[in-house]
Amino acid sequence: MLLSILIFVVAGLAEIGGGYLVWLWLRESKPLWYGIMGSIILILYGIIPTLQSFPSFGRVYAAYGGVFIILAVLWGWVIDKKTPDLYDWTGAVVCVIGVSIMLWAPRG
Repeated sequence: MLLSILIFVVAGLAEIGGGYLVWLWLRESKPLWYGIMGSIILILYGIIPTLQSFPSFGRVYAAYGGVFIILAVLWGWVIDKKTPDLYDWTGAVVCVIGVSIMLWAPRG
């Protein structure tokens, strides 16, 4: 279970970090190398989730969406200096509960 969580976190950071670099390049006129590095990181993001042991692509990516939400809230707080409010945290907790149900519910 810890390895699965780690893979979700690494994939999320790759997606958010890569997307952020592309954002900076296109929206904030950063140098081209920001866009190139962001694109390379986004390619790696596409590979990382395949390391999950869950057999269902749809389930892995649906669950990843919940993890992504948590990471995006944290990224905004730490990197963009936008403090999440009660509703941000409440929504993030609901997502984590949903992810947990999807991935670890006992199935027959």
